[in-house]
Amino acid sequence: MNDVPHEHVEQLGPTELRDPLIREELKKATVWIGLVLCIAGVIFLAQPLLLILAGIVFAAILDGGTRLLGRVLPIGRGWRLAMVTLAGLAFIAGTAVYAGLELIAQAEGLKQIVTTEVNNLLGWAQTLGLTSSAMHMDQLGQQLMGSIGRVTTAVGTAIGALTSLVMILVIGIFIAADPHLYERGLAWMLPLRSRDSFYRVSDRMGFTLRRLMMGRLVGMGVEGVGTWILLWIGGVPMAALLGILTGLLAFIPNIGAIVSGTLMVLVGFSQGNEAGIWAVAVYLVVQTVDGYLIVPYVAKRTVDLAPALVLGAQLLFGALFGLMGLMLADPLVAMLKTALEHKSREDRLGI
Repeated sequence: MNDVPHEHVEQLGPTELRDPLIREELKKATVWIGLVLCIAGVIFLAQPLLLILAGIVFAAILDGGTRLLGRVLPIGRGWRLAMVTLAGLAFIAGTAVYAGLELIAQAEGLKQIVTTEVNNLLGWAQTLGLTSSAMHMDQLGQQLMGSIGRVTTAVGTAIGALTSLVMILVIGIFIAADPHLYERGLAWMLPLRSRDSFYRVSDRMGFTLRRLMMGRLVGMGVEGVGTWILLWIGGVPMAALLGILTGLLAFIPNIGAIVSGTLMVLVGFSQGNEAGIWAVAVYLVVQTVDGYLIVPYVAKRTVDLAPALVLGAQLLFGALFGLMGLMLADPLVAMLKTALEHKSREDRLGI
């Protein structure tokens, strides 16, 4: 037997990272693992992510007000931002105090009116055979809340809601103070070849968000004040409270209008048919002005969002992330659509 070892060429093993096949498969596995971790991170970090997004939306409102003030008041940006911030905080505090006083004074009466009217409607529906069994207001409320999905923990209690509001305000003020600082920070994590495109799409998304929020604030003011005045003229009770609720709920398109309109009509018919018909007319007038004047103007200047797309996003984000997801669905969809349209335009132009 020959004891001399045979000479042969060693082959790369399956654990050898120099093997091109192993490196390629490792890259694929890393992408999939990273994708799974990102999805898991979004699920478990939904609460802070939504708070950050809300802070960005608030920063867009402050930035838009600062830019608008600069057209008539040629002073430094810092001073303009301070003025807009103080005015915004004063408005939020004043609205909260006034709305709180109105709610304390009239909330119990509103609850009794809504409960009575809804129970009457449910009883009428049962007599027509539209419902299989007797159902009351509390049971209907439980079913509606179950269909909305889980409510974000951060806004589950009064203390949590206040803490979340403070965090949103602080994040928004810091971002509005120097938005380019955070923009450059995000761009630093991207490859050099992608940064110019990122800056362009970031500018466009910021423009869209500022105009969208400015239009939303105008719509809230028009709906709230208009509802208040018209209901007061028609002698509908709780006109101030209904005006405040209508203005606040106008921040949530589609769903907010349905909720405020339902409350308005129920309170109106509780005082009689004439007041109920007047409440219906007020709702139609206010929604017509907002739907045919304010919304088309904002859509023309920003991004045209189909109502069904917005409603679908609200239902989806409301089911996944609760109240915060419902409120932020509209600006999130607007930013995503702007980014996709900008990317498609650059691909078409070969930029």
